[in-house]
Amino acid sequence: MIIAAASVLAACDDYDTFTTDRSAVLQFSTEQVVFDTLITTIPSATKTLTIYNRGDKGLRVRSVSLARGAASPFRLNVDGQDLSRTADNRATDFEVRRRDSIIVRMEVTVPEIGGDEPQDVSDDFIVQLESGVEQRVTLKVVGQDAFYLINRTLAQDTTLTARRPIIVRGELSVAEGVTVTMEAGTRLLFHDDAFMHVHGCVVAQGTLEKPVTFRGDRTDHIFDYLPYDRLPGRWQGIIIAPESMGNQMDYIDLHSGSYGILCPLPEEGSTVAPFDENTPQKLRLTNSLIHNIKGDGLVLYDCRAEVANCEISNTLGRSVDVLGGDVAMTHCTIAQFYPLDANRGEALHLANIRDGVYHPLYRADFVNTVITGYADDVVMGEWADVTELPAEVSEALAEYHFLYCFLATEIPTGSEYVNRFVGCVYDDPQGEYAHEKNFAYMDTHAFVYNFMPLPISLICKMANPAYSVAWPTDRRGHDRMTDGTPDAGCYEWKE
Repeated sequence: MIIAAASVLAACDDYDTFTTDRSAVLQFSTEQVVFDTLITTIPSATKTLTIYNRGDKGLRVRSVSLARGAASPFRLNVDGQDLSRTADNRATDFEVRRRDSIIVRMEVTVPEIGGDEPQDVSDDFIVQLESGVEQRVTLKVVGQDAFYLINRTLAQDTTLTARRPIIVRGELSVAEGVTVTMEAGTRLLFHDDAFMHVHGCVVAQGTLEKPVTFRGDRTDHIFDYLPYDRLPGRWQGIIIAPESMGNQMDYIDLHSGSYGILCPLPEEGSTVAPFDENTPQKLRLTNSLIHNIKGDGLVLYDCRAEVANCEISNTLGRSVDVLGGDVAMTHCTIAQFYPLDANRGEALHLANIRDGVYHPLYRADFVNTVITGYADDVVMGEWADVTELPAEVSEALAEYHFLYCFLATEIPTGSEYVNRFVGCVYDDPQGEYAHEKNFAYMDTHAFVYNFMPLPISLICKMANPAYSVAWPTDRRGHDRMTDGTPDAGCYEWKE
């Protein structure tokens, strides 16, 4: 028993033994802590650094500090002690016992820079051991000043520029009769409840290299591999009011909203004239992306719209919803592969009746377009029975056509469909390369997608070049006319 007791005491002594040997040092979970790019004055998410003592004896830490002292924008909590509560961002007297560790929590708020260019900001976290050994971990962040629009109505013609990101909180409204121009590279970052309501007109002039971006305002990561920016529902979306006409959006990138672009019906009692063949164009959307949306992607109700060279993909609601009006879509990719809910809407929904109200569909033309998704049938329609409509309605207009499209739907049969479906190819659910297997890359874990068709896909070389002449390059700027056999959709296959 005496020997056993002595062994226990020896073990306790080992645990409580500390060394000042200069070769005994701490180890860190990383040698450099890098924060995501931050908008100045907005606090970062918290990062964690673990300090390990992997040696056989304890180590005493004389002090921990930040090299920039009180001037540092970084905030540290070391083993429960908040350094920012001290005058010089310093704390003293820590112990890290053998085979033990302590946790450091880190945050940063970059002060306003006072300029348009991003700025690198860094500091060193310094650990001073009792032995005199000094160890350092570098902390880094990039700060970017921004402009703010908070519950703002733009009441006169305005140009938004790419000088700085624009943070939007609440409703950003464009008044009726006002034109808002967005230069190439303009970035609008919307807070959770923020949205854009267009009563006037938006002209977004993006380019391939510098698109006009609509996205959420979180610039950090939820996991190392997954930024918040890839998650759906990070902000609201864009509503184009019934009275708004002449909107032109070229090379926009709208993603991760609760909805994409909505062109809704007038509210009951509204003075907006009903749609007819003389109604001007509401929206021209070209070379653009609407992706990763928690609701509907593109809603076109009783309006005239042209959509070309666009990707509309991964929506919990309907990717494209057309009710009445006059709509033309050329060389588009409508891909319904929303990964988070099997109860996703159709890729395309067409209708000329809603809630018992007739909405004449003057035209819905889909040309050289890909419409597919996880389901075997992602193209749906809802059509009025003329016998159930008012006597003055002699014909329920439903003028829709699919020309040289790749479709995931039941192959239509019957003479009434001969002129509606011309030159189409159908996504075979039993085929070796069906649905998502048509495309170059789909990572449902990290939410990264590339809807360029693989060369083995039937999408390749099936488009009618006569309709491609107006769009000789795809959304990424690749020439689709080189071999005279363009691919359907907005992307041309390239090695």
